[in-house]
Amino acid sequence: MPVNLDDPRVKRTRQLLLQSFMDLLEQKKSIYSISVQDIASHATVNRATFYAHFQDKYAFLECWMSDKFRKIVEMRLPDYTLTGTGDLRTLIQVTFEFLARLRKYMTPGDVQFEPMFEVAIQKEIERLLLRWLREKERVQASVAEEMIETTAEVISWGIFGSAVQWSRNPGQRTAEAMTRDVLAVATTVLEPVI
Repeated sequence: MPVNLDDPRVKRTRQLLLQSFMDLLEQKKSIYSISVQDIASHATVNRATFYAHFQDKYAFLECWMSDKFRKIVEMRLPDYTLTGTGDLRTLIQVTFEFLARLRKYMTPGDVQFEPMFEVAIQKEIERLLLRWLREKERVQASVAEEMIETTAEVISWGIFGSAVQWSRNPGQRTAEAMTRDVLAVATTVLEPVI
């Protein structure tokens, strides 16, 4: 039975599970080595409660990664919205910084989770862009919804893909230089929509 994500009890339990996982990670455990039982035990809930909220560990990890990325973005964009190219620059910069930090904490056993984390982060970027472009569209009322969705998807993958590639070998260029160049490309792609 699906849980109501707006229910305060559900929110508290999910936050408890996410915090439990963070606590276990801080104890120098790898993502791979932390089991559902470990998370549930540390959160003082049973496994059935965990599975009432998440289909499996992979769904939990995807939620955890989205939550982590969202919180980092919210620190730099307090309303968790984009209002212009300055905010877009901030989002790009945060993405580069976040992936660089994430890579430092990944162990060889955690590599299997990387594609899932990547999709979670890319989807968060896409959601932000989509909300911004739809808000712009309400003002303009001239761009088709399909074009808005495609633009958000292309730019989100462009930002994310550039950040992933850079995080694998950050010594070649600075994050600032990459942010500047990715922003230039993104604003060119955005031009017909905004």
